[in-house]
Amino acid sequence: MEEAPAPILLFGEAEGMVQSLQTFSVRDIASGGWFKQHEYIEKLNMQAILNASAGQEEMIKDLLVTHGKIPTLIHELISVEIWKLKVFHVLCQLQDFQPKSTFPLYMVIHHEATIINLLETIFFHKEVCESAEDLTLDLIDYCYRKLTLLASQSSDRRTLSQNRLLPHTANEASSLEELKQQAEALEFDIALKCLSVTRYISDHIDSLPLSVMNRLLNTHNLPCLLVELLHQSPWTQSEKGQLQKYESGRWYPVPAEDQLKMTKLDGQAWIALYNLLLRPECQQKYNINSFTKGQLLKLRSFLTEVLLDQLPNLVDLQRFLSHLSVSEPTPPKKELILEQVPEVWDSIINENSGKWKAIAKYQVKQAFSPSEEDLRSQAKRWAQTYNMDVMEALVPEKPKCGSCGSEASKRCSRCQSEWYCKRECQVKHWQKHKKACDMVSEAMKNMQEEIQKEA
Repeated sequence: MEEAPAPILLFGEAEGMVQSLQTFSVRDIASGGWFKQHEYIEKLNMQAILNASAGQEEMIKDLLVTHGKIPTLIHELISVEIWKLKVFHVLCQLQDFQPKSTFPLYMVIHHEATIINLLETIFFHKEVCESAEDLTLDLIDYCYRKLTLLASQSSDRRTLSQNRLLPHTANEASSLEELKQQAEALEFDIALKCLSVTRYISDHIDSLPLSVMNRLLNTHNLPCLLVELLHQSPWTQSEKGQLQKYESGRWYPVPAEDQLKMTKLDGQAWIALYNLLLRPECQQKYNINSFTKGQLLKLRSFLTEVLLDQLPNLVDLQRFLSHLSVSEPTPPKKELILEQVPEVWDSIINENSGKWKAIAKYQVKQAFSPSEEDLRSQAKRWAQTYNMDVMEALVPEKPKCGSCGSEASKRCSRCQSEWYCKRECQVKHWQKHKKACDMVSEAMKNMQEEIQKEA
């Protein structure tokens, strides 16, 4: 019997971190206090994943609910989303901005991915959805923005996710361009996690305010967006004739015998559709017009016997679509509803309107131009937070070969971040891996040098 993995955080440590969580203004993003909170959220996220994957008591979820911090996480999620859209864009255009290290910038960019990953891990639980309170609407809007962007982009978006690299610390002219590519690559992962969060919200829709249901069904028409995502299947691609599927942050080749097997992401989309279309309370509220009917009926071609064998509940969805095809949509009953509206996005935008360039210049001076001493201190903290051995303990599956996808036991000795099943696969994959290997190795080397200087 395998031993339970050692905790990253003790209960008292985790509770102290949760209690300290607070909202920051866009101007204060990347401040000392903000970076400390970022480290806390990273560790809370790691512990939450560790507990969930090991089937242990989920103390992070309980602490966040008990101390009412789910709304805080949603506020911070949207705040850094706005920072990326409004401030990061300006930073990259400042001619005199030549940071000694791009790692602090990467931490801010990565913050959004960390929070949505934590929310994806814990939103499976009803009490977490309920504890989001009024900010559930803000989270729905956030997920809708990400999923709409995912559906609207061309297939070229997938190539970005294949080369998710850590930024290096060398002062090269292309460092900010590389960082922008990192941000775009992270958007793909973030959007896929939003799909899971949307599904979990739909699971508990009957215990959430009526405005949540109306926003999902009629304001954003999530069922039609999910139909489009299933049609495009952005988590599936063909590379040189080889079918690949995206899972756990990377693309894997799919053997011929598994090509019809449903992925977790397919399942999340189908379950969300099932909830939104077949729950009686949703059917009473969903405005199905001729356009919506046409979109929903596209699902019939996907409901094959192979799919139904994997997710038998979809037989009910198949019956619903058959009935819809021969009937005229019945408009929902008109009711007077005092509906809540999301506030976080508009509040942050209005508060900082016209100040984005000033905020960027302030942060360049205060946060992104650290002294040598600050860089050494930061490097030591980051090395502790992003400990490779700890992060590997969070992944329940054994490593897979970066070339063929088989179970792997050999790691690249240079960068320590890629795995292979045999020497031949490593040689074959080298041209694809070389750039990533160079950059990660450089980042690790520079960080170790900074830690040695500090010591």
